Parts: sequence; structure tokens; C-alpha cells
Amino acid sequence: MLLASLPLLGLPLAGAATTEAPTQEPGSSGEPPPGLALFRWQWHEVEAPYLVALWILVASLAKIVFHLSRKVTSLVPESCLLILLGLVLGGIVLAVAKKAEYQLEPGTFFLFLLPPIVLDSGYFMPSRLFFDNLGAILTYAVVGTLWNAFTTGAALWGLQQAGLVAPRVQASLLDFLLFGSLISAVDPVAVLAVFEEVHVNDTLFIIVFGESLLNDAVTVVLYKVCNSFVEMGSANVQAADYLKGVASLFVVSLGGAAVGLVFAFLLALTTRFTKRVRIIEPLLVFLLAYAAYLTAEMASLSAILAVTMCGLGCKKYVEANISHKSRTAVKYTMKTLASCAETVIFMLLGISAVDSSKWAWDSGLVLGTLFFILFFRALGVVLQTWVLNQFRLVPLDKIDQVVMSYGGLRGAVAFALVILLDRTKVPAKDYFVATTIVVVFFTVIVQGLTIKPLVKWLKVKRSEHHKPTLNQELHEHTFDHILAAVEDVVGHHGYHYWRDRWEQFDKKYLSQLLMRRSAYRIRDQIWDVYYRLNIRDAISFVDQGGHVLSSTGLTLPSMPSRNSVAETSVTNLLRESGSGACLDLQVIDTVRSGRDREDAAMHHLLCGGLYKPRRRYKASCSRHFISEDAQERQDKEIFQQNMKRRLESFKSTKHNICFNKSKPRPRKTGRKKKDGLANTEATNGKPLRDLGFQDTAAVILTVESEEEEESDSSETEKEDDEGIIFVARATSEVLQEGKVSGE
Repeated sequence: MLLASLPLLGLPLAGAATTEAPTQEPGSSGEPPPGLALFRWQWHEVEAPYLVALWILVASLAKIVFHLSRKVTSLVPESCLLILLGLVLGGIVLAVAKKAEYQLEPGTFFLFLLPPIVLDSGYFMPSRLFFDNLGAILTYAVVGTLWNAFTTGAALWGLQQAGLVAPRVQASLLDFLLFGSLISAVDPVAVLAVFEEVHVNDTLFIIVFGESLLNDAVTVVLYKVCNSFVEMGSANVQAADYLKGVASLFVVSLGGAAVGLVFAFLLALTTRFTKRVRIIEPLLVFLLAYAAYLTAEMASLSAILAVTMCGLGCKKYVEANISHKSRTAVKYTMKTLASCAETVIFMLLGISAVDSSKWAWDSGLVLGTLFFILFFRALGVVLQTWVLNQFRLVPLDKIDQVVMSYGGLRGAVAFALVILLDRTKVPAKDYFVATTIVVVFFTVIVQGLTIKPLVKWLKVKRSEHHKPTLNQELHEHTFDHILAAVEDVVGHHGYHYWRDRWEQFDKKYLSQLLMRRSAYRIRDQIWDVYYRLNIRDAISFVDQGGHVLSSTGLTLPSMPSRNSVAETSVTNLLRESGSGACLDLQVIDTVRSGRDREDAAMHHLLCGGLYKPRRRYKASCSRHFISEDAQERQDKEIFQQNMKRRLESFKSTKHNICFNKSKPRPRKTGRKKKDGLANTEATNGKPLRDLGFQDTAAVILTVESEEEEESDSSETEKEDDEGIIFVARATSEVLQEGKVSGE
């Protein structure tokens, strides 16, 4: 793989120049063999990989220098600075070596530099936002790309027929259509580099960036079809060839997506069985995703679409199967590879532009191309948006259309495609190369520099860099269920209906198949926040001197009853007993930010309003099941028996029934009484107080004997279990109660 990446710098393989010459045996010419050398300079053996590492190091150091000044990076995008750095380095090399040594080779770009960027984009793409705007993305990617390609090519051909293009540019209508197909596609690398620094709102970003990813299939088909027509000649093209070209659009796009989904399925299924070999989990993610890209490229399908669908389809299951360390390794390795590839691409674009021997200049062609790509891009966006707004709940306004029109950037994909043209079949290749370089530089540098001031001047809504709060997640899920129910009631099978059906299918089949049993659980952001808040509070409780409940530390009579909840809170009880911990999330002193306050308020709401299922813990008190640690087992049995007696005493006291201690307890072997009465005695001679704070319990401990469990369980389930609950109360309520009690 390393040897295959050497064309990155336009270098031959090490030793390639010497393998053709016949080797000569030492001493064959009568000269004595050389002696042992203490030091030998072997530059040719490490020249290519050393230069690759050196270029990457220079680019990385340049990025560090760029970000030392915040003013520079806030005004000039990083991609523009890297292109300018490439121009400077290319000029230095040209002045020293008298020729351009290093170029951006198309094979290296498509096989090694582009896959990490696309994989990173697809794997970390917000799937909900992507599928919410999938209709608009497909419209701009398919219809918009076809519109831009044919209108730009036909307009340039008309410009030539009008005499505004020099006669030395020998190109037919098919040649201009071929050039229009490669120059009209929005480049994902350039869009990602510029729009991430502009920070436009999520809807605009996902539409433009999704278009740049999905239009690859249309670009590949148009490029290959037009290139084949040029090689065949316009006179030899038949009607069947046009039909094959239309059919190839569906084959390339759907085939690339199918390849990506197949490898996503294999990747998710493979990571299900890596529980004992966690070390190879990140490797599997990269290998199978790269295999999807190469397989699609080998079958002449859309490789960008394949790796995008692979990353988009497997993330949910892979993230659930692999460990936390593997997830961290995948994230930072993927980000590092994508950043390095993007840096090298823009720097080599600047270096490649220095070689003037591969391009020729024509002002009419260059200016006409710049005007037509901007004009037809804006016209296409306006027409398509007008149609889409008839069906969108949230229409795209005029300001959004301006940003989308101005954000159609071209980049290294167009440059690599124009380099692949055959000069014998396309005589105007050199003019097309020069025009492509100018278009790429204009869109990345000029539009990249001006799009940020344009966004500020138009007051475009910016993205908010924070995760949704618990309140937002709760309302989002609620509205999803409501809208899906409304569509189901009215019989309209819309977006929410099909998404609900897909979630049911995924929960019933795919998740159970592709996730291991330990990872198959409800992975909801609401419950994650709820769980995280409780874990944080428990850690704080233990750190501040709290103790876990045990047989020696459980003091049931000291717990308050339900009637005392209105007079005091858990916080005050803990502080009166000498504990510095505070389990009331609304009164915690560390809750300062607005997000934490909102999450704490939702915690209080969930505690009070959500249904809490009963948990039954069956305890075995038989002597035949005593473990090796007999003392611990015996303590547990004693604790369970004491709890059972206290609960029975509580029931007896509640109904004013108390048996004499001298009387033997009648043994009930039949069915349990419906009224819940029991003959028992209080261990301490005092009636126990009510254990619960509310009618519903978050964590319930029920201790039942084997006889009671074997009796009528249906009657037992009708009784309400008692338990201990920590209630989250608002700070204002606690302060108000303190003032009332003080009066």
C-alpha cells in the first residue's frame, strides 16, 4: 500500500531506474571487492516515503503557524492558505529544479486521499438531519447537476459558435458537454473545508454538503458517458447508446448505495463478535469501509456514494457493539486521516498549478466558464427551490437560496477528472485544464473569502454548537410520535409514518441481529441524560460522606413518612443527620449553567411523572444454596428475614392488629388473604413508619418467601410495593418552606 501511494509526489518507485540495468558481480572485472563500510548513504531507498512524510510534516506545521494568529484564520479560510502555500512551495521547486517535480495524480487522489474525507463525512453525518432533507438533497444533486452540466456545456459551445472563443480551442459540442459534466459538480472537499468555518445553520449545511456527496453518481455517469461518446465519435452514437446512458445513471447510483449498505451490514455483524478482541475493532471499521470504496470503484460504480452509505448505515450498530476506547480511537483516527488528506489535497492543488506546461490559456473560455457556472447555478437553485417549497413544511427563503447559489464550490474532483482526459481524443484538453484550475482557485479562494462576510451581511441563521437539551429531546420524541399517529389516523403515509415503521422494523429485526445482547437496549438521549444525572449525583453522594445501604446501615424507622414530605425535603434531612451530600438536584450548589438547570428540571419532571416498573428480587434463604463466603451469605439472610418481619409488622400496625408475643404465629399454607392481614410481631416493640415518599417507587425492594411466591402471584401484584425515593424539588420551594417554618 505504501508503494502504491508513491505517485502522490510524482516519484518513481525506489530502485526502479536501476533494475533495468544489468547487475555486475563484485570482482568480475578484476577489481578487488570493497571493504566493510562504516557509513553508507542510501537516499534512493527511502526517497519516496521520506518525501511523503516530509510534505505531510510541512503541511501540518503550516497549519500550526496559520492558527497562531486568530485574525488570519478568522478572515481567510484554511483551504485558501494551504493553496497559497502550495503555490509558494511549487514556485520554489520550479525555480530550483527548473521543472515541476510534484503533481496531484488522479489515481492517488481517488484511491488514497478522497476515501478518508468521505468516510469521515458519512460516518459522523447527522442521520436525522440528512434524512429529513433527503428529498431536497436528491433534487439538487440529480436535477441540479444535470441542469448545470448541460446548460454550461451548451452555453460554452454557443459561445464558441459566436466567435468569442479563440479558434485554436478545437472542441465540438460533445467536448463541451464533457467539460460541463466535470466542472459543474459541487466538490465535497471544498464545501466541507469552507462551510465548516462559516458555521451556517444545519439545514443549509446538510443540503449543500449532501448535494456534494450524492452528485458524485451523476458526475461519474455524465463524465463516462460523454467521454465514451467522444471516443466513439458523434457520427457513431446511436439511440440505444443514449438509453444505456440513462440506465447507467440508476445502475451507478443504486449500485454504489447497495455496495455501501452490504459492507455496512457486514461491518456491524462482524463487530458483534469482537467482545474478546477489542484491539482489532478500529481496524475492522477502516478496512471494511475502505473495501466498500474499492469494490464500488472496481465495479465502475459510485465509490463516494458507497463509502458514504457504509458509514451512515453502520454507525448505530458499530457504536453499540465496540467499546468506549475503540469508539474514541475510531473517532480521532478518522478525523486525523481526513484532516491530513484534506491538507495534502489543497497544498498539491497549489503546487500543480505552477506547471504551466500542462495547460494553455484562453480568456474567452475562462471568463465564459466562470460566468456560466455562477449564473446557471443561481438560476437552477431558484427554480428548484420554488418547486420544493410547495412541499416543504419549512420553506427555504431567499437568503438561503443566495447562500446555496454562492456555495457551489469546485475543487480537486474536477481537477482530477480533467487530468484524466485523453489529449488524442480531446484536443482542447490543455485549455480545459487551465480553465478548471482558474475555476477551482476562484471558487475556493474568492468565494471562500467572501462567503463569510456575505453570511454576516445577510444575517443568515448560524448553527448552534451544542447538543440538544433534555427538554428538546423530550419534545422532539413527543412530536415524532404525535405526527406519526396523526398520519396513521388520517391514512396518509408520509415521512413520519414511514420513519416510525422503519424504527419498528429496526427494533424488531436489525438491532437484534446486528447488536450483541448486552448492547441491545434502548439507546435514547433522554434516558442517557437521566442516567448520567443519577450517576453524577450518586458519585457526589459517596464522595461527600454518604454510605451505601446495607444490613448494618439501614435504619428504616428514621425515614420520613409520606405525610412529612410537605414539611421537609431530603436535603434538609441529610443535612440534619450530619451528611454533607445533597440528593436534591434542584438544590445542588454546582448546578450553575442554564443547560444544567434545565436538565435538572426535566429530571424532576421525569421522576414525578414517568411510570416506574416494579422490580422483584427473588431471594433464596435455603441452606443448600450457601456460597463459599458463608458469613456474607448469612448476613444477607438475616437482613432479608429482618426486612420481612418489619414489613409484616408495618402491615399489622397499619390495620391496628397486634398479636400477643406469647401466641404462636399461625402458619398460612393456603392462598394469601386479599385484605393483606398477617399475624406477626414487631421486633423492636414499636410500629414502623411508612417507607415511601410517593405512591410510585423508582427502585423497589421486595422480599418474599418461597411459599408466598408459589401462592397466588396475581393477588400479590395488585398490592403496591413500598420503597425509598429521593425526590427532586425546586430550590424556590425549599426556601419558601424554610421561611414558613421559621415564622
